[in-house]
Amino acid sequence: MSYSVIYKDIGQKDYKETWDFQTGIFNRLLENKKPRIVAEEPREKILPGTLIFVEHPHVYTLGKSGSDKNLLLNFIQLQSKKASFYRIDRGGDITYHGPGQIVGYPIFDLEVIKIGLKEYIYRVEEAIIKTVNEFGLTASRLKGGTGVWIDPDISGKARKICAIGVRASRYITMHGFAFNVNTDLTYFNFINPCGFTDKGVTSLQKELGVMQNFENVKSRVKENLKEVFDLIWIKE
Repeated sequence: MSYSVIYKDIGQKDYKETWDFQTGIFNRLLENKKPRIVAEEPREKILPGTLIFVEHPHVYTLGKSGSDKNLLLNFIQLQSKKASFYRIDRGGDITYHGPGQIVGYPIFDLEVIKIGLKEYIYRVEEAIIKTVNEFGLTASRLKGGTGVWIDPDISGKARKICAIGVRASRYITMHGFAFNVNTDLTYFNFINPCGFTDKGVTSLQKELGVMQNFENVKSRVKENLKEVFDLIWIKE
């Protein structure tokens, strides 16, 4: 079924500020699903989802199942790289966000969409795969891992172009994906991305050999998310 979603492109924004922003939306959707105190009290109407697009300043985030050992910098070195670090409440291990990367935070009610978390992640991956393929590249999934990859089955050549890490409660999602477009990939040298030590990272710019039109890529991602989730954009 179609799902109504408010789209918010908030440009370049601090990670913690954005985390707080999406948490507020997430909590409102959760609150709306609580049982009514009085049995006869009508349930609130279904609230729309929200899709946030943002670019962050240099930041490393570590998921709740991740290991501190996968961050290869100390506090002083982080400062020298003008990067920050947060332990956060999503799944997955460590990843990097920074300029030139499309970070997407879908705050969706999967109960309304009528899918589970596994299917949700599959559809997010599918939207990015479709986008990458539109640029003449072949992207796919890695068996046993999340995200979107180039050459995932070729030993020594597998490289991730989009990371995915999600938190879900009562079918409400937050956090999301980080798609490398014109990203400075040297920042990945200071972590074991997503806990992997034997796989690389890449970007559209690296694969195609030229800087990409960021807004054009963003519009393609938005359109492909609309398609795979059957979204209807609405105004706030």
